[in-house]
Amino acid sequence: MRALILGGTSDANMLADAAARAEFDAVYSYGGRTRAPANQPLPTRTGGFGGASGLADYIRREGITHVVDATHPFAAEMSRNAVAACAATRTPLIALERAPWAKAAADTWIEVADITSAVAALPDDRARVFLAIGRQHIAAFSTKPQHAYTLRFVDPPDGPLLFPDVDVIVSRGPFTLAGELKMMRSRGIGWIVARNSGGTGARAKIDAARELGLPVVMLARPELPDRPRTESVAEVMQWLGHRACLGA
Repeated sequence: MRALILGGTSDANMLADAAARAEFDAVYSYGGRTRAPANQPLPTRTGGFGGASGLADYIRREGITHVVDATHPFAAEMSRNAVAACAATRTPLIALERAPWAKAAADTWIEVADITSAVAALPDDRARVFLAIGRQHIAAFSTKPQHAYTLRFVDPPDGPLLFPDVDVIVSRGPFTLAGELKMMRSRGIGWIVARNSGGTGARAKIDAARELGLPVVMLARPELPDRPRTESVAEVMQWLGHRACLGA
């Protein structure tokens, strides 16, 4: 057995720790968007594969017998490529995927399907907006330059940003409710744009928005092909053939 973990999330990191403790033959793959990713106890590779065909070639060349898609819920292209590559090579695939957040009665969500709709959902009058959507999608919001934007990245931006009024926070989660409340109050945040990532590491901003009564423009997850999935690292380990209790 040789597993390929398509990672980049806290869940993937937990799986890598479990696989290393079980002494599995496994490789952890990063997409390469973060300059200083967390260290892993497994051999790692960084960068794309060259689409579904490139991933299929890698699976064959490296003798991969199992693939775990533990990428971000919005890494749709990678997830689709994994489904296609595993089908082409007849390699078992499972997704380690956190459940999306559910809207509570006290939440003020404007649920949208894509970035274009998220931009349109923001008000025309000037507002202070926290864009919690990752750096790949922020350019679309330059069409509403009247707003004061707060951005939060793991790495510093590579160059000037496309907003006349922007505040950049460089920080790595997980974040706390107290910390998110302090950040939003100190910057006078009035709107939040977020992706429905699910999990606990990024949830604090959603809880803070609820407590402050702020509207959240919530991006729905992209639709993905059907594949086996679980929210449990333990279940992935069992799927890989490890029956012992984690942490034993």
